[in-house]
Amino acid sequence: MTTYSYEVAVRAEAELGEGPTWDAAAGQLIWIDILGSQIHTYDPVSGRRTSRTTEQHVGAVKPRAGGGLVLNLRDGVGLLDPDDTFRWLHHEPVPGRRANDAAVAPDGSLWAGTMRYDEAPGGGTLSRLTGDGSVEVVLDDVAVSNGTGWSPDGRLMYYIDSPTRRIDVFDFTAGRAQGRRPLVEIEEGAGFPDGLTVDADGCVWVALWDGGAVRRYTPGGELDRVIELPVPRVTACAFGGADLSDLYVTTARVGLSAPHPVAGSLLVVRGAGKGLPQPAFAG
Repeated sequence: MTTYSYEVAVRAEAELGEGPTWDAAAGQLIWIDILGSQIHTYDPVSGRRTSRTTEQHVGAVKPRAGGGLVLNLRDGVGLLDPDDTFRWLHHEPVPGRRANDAAVAPDGSLWAGTMRYDEAPGGGTLSRLTGDGSVEVVLDDVAVSNGTGWSPDGRLMYYIDSPTRRIDVFDFTAGRAQGRRPLVEIEEGAGFPDGLTVDADGCVWVALWDGGAVRRYTPGGELDRVIELPVPRVTACAFGGADLSDLYVTTARVGLSAPHPVAGSLLVVRGAGKGLPQPAFAG
């Protein structure tokens, strides 16, 4: 297999770095620190970085089609307008539960995950939200809702509930996911699947928590690339840059007694592949 080398795009000490997302309109990468309640941006051309603090733990942040951001927060999903005005799109506080990963579907809907802080089985959900605030719970028996993504033709949806050690695949039609079945099962000792992204070839790249790597699987579920990293807690990955060829990888240092010096940083692997343009939230 090809040997890849990584660079440190942003040296940081994020407790739980997550959710890398390329914002094509702004030409920058958005990423977060869930437990640090931080939203970060990074412009790879100028090197400019920004950070802002949210009032509660933030599980995911995505661009909106009309400008601004949609935030998957501890107590629900909120909208941040370009003028920094915040309002709730869906407010549903549940004691002991927080937001986790989220993704925008080809139709512009937000698929937002939740989990309990204690990671209890069945304590989390996966919900579909639209710009008018309508909410549909798609899965209601989740432990740690994580990576979600779609095939290049939009006909398949991939999803991870991390403790299952699986990447599952659904048929996706008219905004509905059906026919859940396993695509890949991560072997014991290789870590737990966390965030994922789908490339232009239809292959699925998955970050391995406590696995120190990002793997690429073909649409048939065959492993064909591995990027080994020096940090055990690799959390998510996304393609970015003007040509979507650079793979950005978030990492975490939470729970580590002696974290590697780059644990909690945003890493990048140049020329790793070819990503897909990501839709913005239609709301």
